[in-house]
Amino acid sequence: MSSIDPYQYIIVEHQYSHKFKVTVVRAENVTKGAIGDLLDTPDPYVELFIPSAPESRKRTKHINNNVNPVWNESFEFILDPNQENVLEITLMDANYVMDETLGTASFPISKIKVGQAELVPFLIGKVTKVYLEMTLEVCSSTDLHFSMALCDKEKLFRQKRRDRVMLGIKNLLKMEKPRFLPSAVREVPVIAILGSGGGFRAMVGFSGVMKALYESGILDCATYVAGLSGSTWYMSTLYSHPGFPTKGPKDINMELMKSVSSNPLFLLLPQHIKRYIEALWRKKAAGQPVTFTDIFGMLIGETLIPGRMDTKLSHMQEKVDEGQCPLPLFTCLHVKPDVSELMFADWVEFSPYEIGMAKYGTFMTPDLFGSKFFMGSVVKKYEENPLHFLMGVWGSAFSILFNRVLGVSRSNNTGGSTMEEELEQLKPEHILGEDTLDNDNEVLRKGTESSETEEEFQKHAQASWVHRMFTSLISDSTLFNTREGRAGKVHNFMLGLNLNSSLPFSPFGDLMYSVDEEDAAVADPDEFDRIYEPLDVKSKKIHIVDSGLTFNLPYPLILRPQRGVDLIISFDFSARPSDSSPPFKELLLAEKWARMNKLPFPKIDPKVFDREGLKECYVFKPKKGDKNCPTIIHFVLANIDFRNFKAPGVPRDTEKEKEFADFDIFDDPETPYSTFNFQYPNKAFRQLHDLMEFNTLNNIEVIKEAIKENVLLRRENPSRCSVSLSLSNIDTKKLVKKEPSGKLHI
Repeated sequence: MSSIDPYQYIIVEHQYSHKFKVTVVRAENVTKGAIGDLLDTPDPYVELFIPSAPESRKRTKHINNNVNPVWNESFEFILDPNQENVLEITLMDANYVMDETLGTASFPISKIKVGQAELVPFLIGKVTKVYLEMTLEVCSSTDLHFSMALCDKEKLFRQKRRDRVMLGIKNLLKMEKPRFLPSAVREVPVIAILGSGGGFRAMVGFSGVMKALYESGILDCATYVAGLSGSTWYMSTLYSHPGFPTKGPKDINMELMKSVSSNPLFLLLPQHIKRYIEALWRKKAAGQPVTFTDIFGMLIGETLIPGRMDTKLSHMQEKVDEGQCPLPLFTCLHVKPDVSELMFADWVEFSPYEIGMAKYGTFMTPDLFGSKFFMGSVVKKYEENPLHFLMGVWGSAFSILFNRVLGVSRSNNTGGSTMEEELEQLKPEHILGEDTLDNDNEVLRKGTESSETEEEFQKHAQASWVHRMFTSLISDSTLFNTREGRAGKVHNFMLGLNLNSSLPFSPFGDLMYSVDEEDAAVADPDEFDRIYEPLDVKSKKIHIVDSGLTFNLPYPLILRPQRGVDLIISFDFSARPSDSSPPFKELLLAEKWARMNKLPFPKIDPKVFDREGLKECYVFKPKKGDKNCPTIIHFVLANIDFRNFKAPGVPRDTEKEKEFADFDIFDDPETPYSTFNFQYPNKAFRQLHDLMEFNTLNNIEVIKEAIKENVLLRRENPSRCSVSLSLSNIDTKKLVKKEPSGKLHI
């Protein structure tokens, strides 16, 4: 196979932009008029304003008592050359009470020739002149990475990780026949571990899974770990821990158990709220959008990663740069204000190396996420967002439904519903429109008139106090009183671009995978109906929400053909109506999404539940001869063999051991594992943690068999799911050239 990566030649085009540089050089004969000059010598400064540009206003410093000031201050603007761009110059006099306007002038920027510097004098009034030096140039590079190919850092990671995975598979299968062991790197399958959403239930369950995978050696065989919502909270806790990966999940999980054993409402005490509000104001004052997701991220961070609140996503690079452990992938959705997320949602992926949307082949380094962009260039850079902010975004369904987190139900009818059931009932205006909270007094009145316990009433009173505190400290009450104010929001990094998105998701879908009519049939024609629509590149900000709002498994991250994954081991912690309910709802949605994007996915037969009943895991294999389709091992949340065995093949002997394992997950009337449970006593934590650890270890042979099969498939089909790991020797930004059409081709 050629070492050239075909995905590197996908054309992603956007309008070129202009960089307009203005140097305010000096001024002559600054005057306030005959009478004004007698009273006070001017303290002049200059304001520059281009209405059509982002970050449209700039100003010099003022110079005291000087009628011939010299500034020599330079400023840059990013401009759309297809718009009418006019520079407005205002000469000001700085005063203690109110600054005074001394005069204005304007200049059509189209008069400047590209590549030539011009010194232009502007007459302000009758005698004052302000001298500006101006240059205009075509932006030959951007701060965004336009390519469907994996970035060079991920390719380098995969090269190093592949060698470690080869050794890991040999250690795992050392008792097997030699033919099952990879003898060359091309025979090493790419394995991905997936964790679903489900709040703290998913987080605790995934902690048990990762402990089992780590200690069994399976994790040494994986290239990726991808998470959604609650699973991302565990991944964040694990990968941000200073001891990982040298220290395994065992000790880290014990720290986590201690963290979630106390009531999180103590974080809403005044001394904590004050700190959150101050951080919120600093972010808002700097020019970044703020929503309740910022607050929720702080609450999650203080609970799960206390002492590591300054950690950034990019800090995780040191955990993976030598291929020490799988690359973590996280996700959220970009949604539109007027379209249901079940119909339209762009998947946003996060790794320690890049953040972006594969749908548009547009990515950036993590330190730029949240900065202000225009036409692919940063016009205002902010400090990289802390990890806890991203944790709030990845799990933002809980900030949207924050009343449930606090235990304040909107009606008695919703008290027993799961998050998934509530989210199914949400309409677009619920997420991005007006939806006021319960009135504080109404909450208190219900508390006193009902038969609530004192503890329940105090919880409601606490929630009421929190609402009053927020609204009293933040003048914009929509920050907390609308669901729009509680969804995540960032500057639109594709503002001003003219993107030619690659649709469907896989540009080579027809070559890689054929979709027959039976597979293409859909049960609900509205699901994903508008996923091919583009993002609004004119919107200055975009809403980003929990990916569980569309479906609860992060398959889109792993199904990117550029990652060439052979084996997917997914763990689904989604809520079900009962313990005995069919467990394939989210997996079927993932399959449908893949079919609509022409991505290879094995046929998920829901009738397997009727034939085989509830199991700890199910295996779905590709059709014979479909060399590009991955195998899926799908684990579900089920307490079956764990009731009778404390370890695989080791029966429970004592009544205490049997009592510990005799519990329901979804049928328990006390709902200890509710999606909205943000406090886990040690026993509940250990039960759920140990259950998923057991279920994983109980099916190690299933995983081994799948790995052996994929080693053989790789050997028989060297090009199977292949992706070139050759590194780009030339920065792709330097390959940009201006075309006569006014487009940039990369």
